Amino acid sequence: MKIISQTPRLLIREIETYDAGAVFELNQNPNVIRYTSDPAFKTIEDARHLIETVIKQQYKSYRHRRWAVLLKDTGTFIGWCGLKFMPELNQVDLGYRCMETYWGKGFATEAAMASLHYGFAQFNFNQIIGRVMKQTMQSIKVLKKCGMTFSHEAELHEHPAYIYKISKEDFLSQTKI
Repeated sequence: MKIISQTPRLLIREIETYDAGAVFELNQNPNVIRYTSDPAFKTIEDARHLIETVIKQQYKSYRHRRWAVLLKDTGTFIGWCGLKFMPELNQVDLGYRCMETYWGKGFATEAAMASLHYGFAQFNFNQIIGRVMKQTMQSIKVLKKCGMTFSHEAELHEHPAYIYKISKEDFLSQTKI
């Protein structure tokens, strides 16, 4: 198990195959996937397949990916966060998703900030974007709290969306790496 980052309340580590049950549970909640256009998994095997073929392949190809987010004090899996290279955009995308029980407690912002820090410090990215469907107000708030600014409108999975961005220079001026 490789630890990616720690925050005061969170442990961020690589997602492993044994996380399939938690990933399955996360993706079963219609409120969680409402603005992602991801279909709910039909089986835990679907979640396992995603971890093995998509998430781990992302790491092999680009050395970064989505990571498991756990509560530091209990080790409870509460969601995922991380960076994903979007070859069609030639951009690195910040993503996060939390179990509904943990919404509104600042965990998404904490995990997103740790992901940005990791991307700028470990990979020396010049810019990271965040893509969000227009009606996802809470995710927009998270991106803004992370210092990201509106870039432009776009389409995301055939839905109207916003693209936010932050440069390494802007991130460094707001935080300390």
